[in-house]
Amino acid sequence: MRALPPFHGGKLAWTSNSSMQMRKLLKYQNGFVNRRTFYCNAASSATAIPSLDKVDFLKLQNGSDIRGVAVSGVEGEPVSLTEPVTEAIAAGFAAWLLDKKKVDASRKLRVSIGHDSRISAQKLQDAVSRGIASAGLDVVQYGLASTPAMFNSTLTEDEAILCPADGAIMITASHLPYNRNGFKFFTSDGGLGKNDIKDILERAASIYSNFLAKGYSVKASESVKKVDYMAVYTSDLVKAVRKAAGNIGNGAGGFFAAKVLEPLGAITSGSQFLEPDGMFPNHIPNPEDKAAMKAITQAVLDNKANLGIIFDTDVDRSAAVDSTRRELNRNRLIALMSAIVLEEHPGTTIVTDSVTSDGLTSFIEKKLGGKHHRFKRGYKNVIDEAIRLNSIGEESHLAIETSGHGALKENHWLDDGAYLMVKLLNKLASARASGKGVGSKVLTDLVEGLEEPAIAVELRLKINQNHPDLKGRSFREYGEAVLQHLGNSIASNPKLQKATVNYEGVRVSGFGGWFLLRLSLHDPVLPLNIEAPSHEDAVKLGLEVSAAVKEFQALDTSALDKFVQP
Repeated sequence: MRALPPFHGGKLAWTSNSSMQMRKLLKYQNGFVNRRTFYCNAASSATAIPSLDKVDFLKLQNGSDIRGVAVSGVEGEPVSLTEPVTEAIAAGFAAWLLDKKKVDASRKLRVSIGHDSRISAQKLQDAVSRGIASAGLDVVQYGLASTPAMFNSTLTEDEAILCPADGAIMITASHLPYNRNGFKFFTSDGGLGKNDIKDILERAASIYSNFLAKGYSVKASESVKKVDYMAVYTSDLVKAVRKAAGNIGNGAGGFFAAKVLEPLGAITSGSQFLEPDGMFPNHIPNPEDKAAMKAITQAVLDNKANLGIIFDTDVDRSAAVDSTRRELNRNRLIALMSAIVLEEHPGTTIVTDSVTSDGLTSFIEKKLGGKHHRFKRGYKNVIDEAIRLNSIGEESHLAIETSGHGALKENHWLDDGAYLMVKLLNKLASARASGKGVGSKVLTDLVEGLEEPAIAVELRLKINQNHPDLKGRSFREYGEAVLQHLGNSIASNPKLQKATVNYEGVRVSGFGGWFLLRLSLHDPVLPLNIEAPSHEDAVKLGLEVSAAVKEFQALDTSALDKFVQP
């Protein structure tokens, strides 16, 4: 690996959303990886636990994740992720993994466990460890980690650090409030799907019923190993991005302020909110949150930085801000990543979620020469669709959501906000090395020509599940009826055109803009996205929706009514 040109005074501000402090998280130890064994000396007396059944466990499913309340104190939100529930879920995952791997008795399976900075993390990590160990599997704890690192631990081959793991669990609830927590599960094939999560929860319910029948107690002295995997993961990330860039440039691990950027010459003194704090005192840990983006934008301004970078709690989502304080998130981030990927893979298909703009489609297809495949909401849906397209011969190298979730084929389709950002930094460094420009203008120029709407709103139309108009139907059945009726009404309206290719909800163009009404993946809500060249045109689109859905009495249209009123 030849010496790489430094940034020479380039300045970066970065924000970790009060949750991931990379200076502590990514502890380089001159090649030494901390590996040790410890013992849990928990009490083993029987504990009374509440009665729960399969329905209660299935309520914890959140698409391809598990989410629940882990900390008491918020009115109306009782704790659902107790230690016994968590232990049963972990044991359910172990049972699922044993069935999937089908290894012989001579080899014990190994599961790695990591967590974000939430205040319930340690308690849940201990419960997860007990659940895995109870099934006879080896447990390796990573401590404070990122979601991408957990998946990567199933790919790394190095027995000295107990890798690869046969399965991995990340304890996180992404951007949700401090009292929530949850679990993401991985094997070397990637993140688990919805059916897998349902299977695990059903197994967990059965295991929990055994707790009820035989008595629940915390088992003492379970042997667990600890590894500082984040140092290994960071090193792998640096190598992977440098390799992808042909060993040109120095952006491989760019935002890892103390350990990579500063030695390369970058100034990171304007960084903020780096101390892990599971109460999230500064702002919601979400790159789409206005307060979060305002914080990193102000940091860029105050420090005259070339670039600002921001992550969510578990570092699987990200966004950036250029030196002119222009936010590089949502459609802009997709456009930017598309420009970079299409330079490397001309003509490739870019897979996105359903709420991306018409302007983005035009940018990808007309300016960049790629193909835009607009699919469904949900990062797992987007990634799985890109994998499917490749399997049938349609080349795709990028799957990305407006939320900041993004995955690249070159990175094993790993949903990794860190990898996205170092791709941007690598572009900066490559441009400098080749004399094509300096600073974030290099990135800004890549999205020149992206058409952006004057008005872009999302309104949430809630379904009242207790309203008699449901007539015994589920909220999902009711929502589908709303969408069916809207689609039929649009078909006879000459002012509007229904999208001919659409995978989610009802997408319609008209009045120079478009709207999409869809059913939420998990909640009794119909989100309505509207984009238009003016507020007046956006209102016209809103009025068309309002007229079509007014007969559905269980649908709360107050947000839409407020938007369209004079």
